[in-house]
Amino acid sequence: MSAARDKSSAATIGPTAAIKPDGVLRLPPQCSIRDASELLAQLLLHIEQSSPVYIDAAQVERVDTAALQLLVAFLRDRKAEQRAVVWLDCSEAMVRAARALGLAGALSLAAAG
Repeated sequence: MSAARDKSSAATIGPTAAIKPDGVLRLPPQCSIRDASELLAQLLLHIEQSSPVYIDAAQVERVDTAALQLLVAFLRDRKAEQRAVVWLDCSEAMVRAARALGLAGALSLAAAG
């Protein structure tokens, strides 16, 4: 299968997040409680993945407490099993929200932004 074909066939669950064939979870511009169940479903698909999970939050314009709590729980569970989560990019909105809620450290975003 060609690389071009792989990139065009992203698996998406609702508007919340998309896992691309390259293994990157791309968060959408709006991450809210409205889409929390979809985000949870996407995260659970990768909770036991042995290879690192890459998260791209560059497009996030708004994120609420519910979405951040899910991400914190995901990172906590992955860390407990010594499985890596790597932030590829984070929008300023994502970093601001995490800092405002005191979750930047739990999300490993303390040095970001």
